[in-house]
Amino acid sequence: MENQKTISKELTIKGKGLHTGNVTKLTFKPAPVNYGVKFIRKDLPGHPVIPARVSNVMGLLRGTTIGVNDTPMVYTVEHLLAALYGLGIDNIEIILDNNEPPIFDGSAKPFIDYLKKAGIVEQDVPKNYITLQNPVTYISEEKIKVELSAFPSDNLIIDYEIEYNHPLIGIQRLELTITPENFINEISQARTFCFDYEIETLHKKGLAKGGGLHNAVVIGMDKIHNPEKLRYNDEFVRHKLLDVIGDLYLLGRPLKARIKVKCSGHKHNINFVKKIEESVSRKENKGEEKMPETNLDNIVGRELNVEEIKQIIPHRDPFLMIDKVTITEAGKSAIGKKILTGKEDFFRGHFPGSPIMPGVLIVESLAQTACVLFLSRPDLTNKLAYFMTIDKTKFRKPALPGNTIELKIEVIRARGRSGTVKGEAFINGELITETEFMFIIVDKPAENKL
Repeated sequence: MENQKTISKELTIKGKGLHTGNVTKLTFKPAPVNYGVKFIRKDLPGHPVIPARVSNVMGLLRGTTIGVNDTPMVYTVEHLLAALYGLGIDNIEIILDNNEPPIFDGSAKPFIDYLKKAGIVEQDVPKNYITLQNPVTYISEEKIKVELSAFPSDNLIIDYEIEYNHPLIGIQRLELTITPENFINEISQARTFCFDYEIETLHKKGLAKGGGLHNAVVIGMDKIHNPEKLRYNDEFVRHKLLDVIGDLYLLGRPLKARIKVKCSGHKHNINFVKKIEESVSRKENKGEEKMPETNLDNIVGRELNVEEIKQIIPHRDPFLMIDKVTITEAGKSAIGKKILTGKEDFFRGHFPGSPIMPGVLIVESLAQTACVLFLSRPDLTNKLAYFMTIDKTKFRKPALPGNTIELKIEVIRARGRSGTVKGEAFINGELITETEFMFIIVDKPAENKL
């Protein structure tokens, strides 16, 4: 069992803050077991102590700010918290003589180096991990669709995707198991970034007073303004991943979960962390987390193989049209996969010499993915799902031998045993088929023995 960690000796560093521009002297001090991460403002009357907890978040404008007594006291804590999490440090006291930790080069790497210089020592009490019994999901559609989900896992694994309408960024995605080695090598050096047209607005808001090309990647219309090249080809998504690790540490304890993030920022990260904390509080206050009416959450977020799929739906070869399914949100969405090997029976006659998967079978694959989503409910065991209508179907591109089809299902309406579902099929991220269908779930008739 892994034990808690702190640092072995006191260490003082000094530098300018990103947003305030204030120069801060910061001292790391060892702390006893179960102390957690706490900031202390020694320059303020009474030397207020600010635990690094989500309940103490006071501001989220281009960074995460914490404080107590309704007073913001420490700005831009996420890079330092990410470094602590990455190194597995559970207990530490951080004493400041001003209101913002140094930004250094805009990454977590300088904090990593200083903390390693202070020495990391194991304590004699096991780590108190947060674990999930059920998934936690947060979705916002204020300007763009933001999604964060957490699923039970034995490790912290983060799958992060960003999408910017900009030629130098576009879509970037990274999935990583968070270990000290992976954090140091793959995440810690990724720098904060902004677009050049944002700088004037930031200054008008009193932000980025300590910012410059030495501590942030500044992106122009067609070039990076920094003389230094990007440290990773996908440095932008890596820094976003760094930020979410720092925000997750505001749970106050290390987390074991598989996290999926799309297009988030500090505001959404913190709302998500609050939902996780609420879920964990219910679990720990009641001794166990209350289970929903169905047992869908036992499989939510886990990729089901063919044998598991066959335990849920009645389809069998040669008419089982899906190979894998992941229920991404109980009763609401799922993603299936159909791997076309070229040996499928339908390719022999459709068409000889020019094999193409029949479009109606792509629709059937989508329907079977939806069946897994619904028939995994215990109250619908041993039922059948029948089509009622198929509507708004478009076939955009063919599916060929060697392709893997991603089958995305979203429930539009569900009422009792009937509902309407939207299905989309993709190959390499490109939409090839879309449809909507209504279904009804019926009792399985008595077996007809011929």
